[in-house]
Amino acid sequence: MTQETRPPEPDWLAMTTGELIAYREAENRFRASAAARAVTGEPDPGARIEWRELALPGRVLPVRVHRPAGRAGTLPLVVHVHGGGFVGTAVQSDWVTSHLAARLPAVVVSVEHRLVAPDQPLADAVDDGWDTLRHLVRDAGQWGVDPARAAVFGESCGGLIGALAAIRARDAGLALRAQVLVNPATDVTAAMFDHGSVAEHAQTPTLSVPVLRLIQRLAGPGTRALSPVHADDLGGLAPALVVVPTHDPLADHGRRYAERLAAAGTPARLAEHP
Repeated sequence: MTQETRPPEPDWLAMTTGELIAYREAENRFRASAAARAVTGEPDPGARIEWRELALPGRVLPVRVHRPAGRAGTLPLVVHVHGGGFVGTAVQSDWVTSHLAARLPAVVVSVEHRLVAPDQPLADAVDDGWDTLRHLVRDAGQWGVDPARAAVFGESCGGLIGALAAIRARDAGLALRAQVLVNPATDVTAAMFDHGSVAEHAQTPTLSVPVLRLIQRLAGPGTRALSPVHADDLGGLAPALVVVPTHDPLADHGRRYAERLAAAGTPARLAEHP
């Protein structure tokens, strides 16, 4: 890894496509750097980490695979989706994904999904999450995982992708053991800004309303279908753990989704952290 400095924050709503791509590349270099790891923490030495590629319909998708070192036999599967929306890389989550792999123990596969851009709608990233889960479960023997012990885990925009993967899994008859959604964005319709926490915590060190407006603008068509909080049927899903940072614009997204899951009969636990 090379030492990198974080790029300056752009004018989110005025930036051009070229500026977005340049910012993304610089930010992702930083997130994968030693400087970032000084903050996020080093991977667990009890996990082996490698990049692999999945041959999915019409594309080849990189995934970052974390396996507990020295563990033989079939292990549970966790499909992880990083946050960021229009920015981000699986490497940024190495601390949490490696610790999960070593301590559960499990095979944790982090999806290097397509990032949202003017020519890359959010639906593509959602497809990447679901197609990865389906591929790994179907090819479980090759990956050394137990298809009957699979879960999804997503953060922020990755929480949205994970939640939608859980819905698709139910519809496809794929039984998941759990869905873990950390500070999930659950609404990318125009109503995403109507949640009280968006106004109350409009500018935080990790997320701001202008960033949310950019994501909503880039999401593309069909935003209601991409918003798990607006799903018609949330019954029969995998048990959910929804983790919410109390002072965050997306806090009410997670709270509302946990409420809707519980109302539909899906076991849901809401955990809030200041």
